[in-house]
Amino acid sequence: MEPDPQGTRVLEGGADALRLRPATTGRPPKLDDAQVEQMRTALEQGAQAHGLKADLWTLKRVGLIVERMTGESLSRASVWRLLAGWLGWSLQRRAVERGESEIARWIAHEWPRIKKGR
Repeated sequence: MEPDPQGTRVLEGGADALRLRPATTGRPPKLDDAQVEQMRTALEQGAQAHGLKADLWTLKRVGLIVERMTGESLSRASVWRLLAGWLGWSLQRRAVERGESEIARWIAHEWPRIKKGR
């Protein structure tokens, strides 16, 4: 009877020894750690510091700054991974101008009418 090669591998290296492929697969990231930190610093300065009119970051704008600073063109998905995964940023939407008086009027007059129903 022949020895079980997988059983031997498990005994010698544990369950990790059964992996046939390396733990890291896929294409390597386009930006190295130094470039990611460079992007963090640049993005924290705000969009206006980079010549953009409104101080608001979008995926397209971040991609533009990445390309300007590193020469690397990232897809929208890669820009999202940069922001969410590597930099730990989250999606936030904010109202540029909130009409507080209009909001109060809507809550006082429109909401009760809608809530009441037919």
